[in-house]
Amino acid sequence: MVDLFIWLFSFFILVALLIILVYQLICLADLEFDYINPYDSSSRINKVVLPEFILEGFLCFFYLLTGHWVMSLLCAPYLYYNLHSETAPGRCYRDI
Repeated sequence: MVDLFIWLFSFFILVALLIILVYQLICLADLEFDYINPYDSSSRINKVVLPEFILEGFLCFFYLLTGHWVMSLLCAPYLYYNLHSETAPGRCYRDI
């Protein structure tokens, strides 16, 4: 029964991550078709980048706590990239 709740919890976190990614893609599509200007697009995307990073880090840590080592190892490179892109001095990946 506990495994079911773990699976449901991680499923809903993954759905939230997918919703955030689809929102970012919609913002970029609006930018491509000139519906919004680059400043508005980057400000909309920047609002959801940090929650995306936090959810991904929490999910990786959650997999470690629950003993799902393979899933945690699969999340680790993406988590490393997110941490590296946020903490690297002089780098700004979140600008259009």
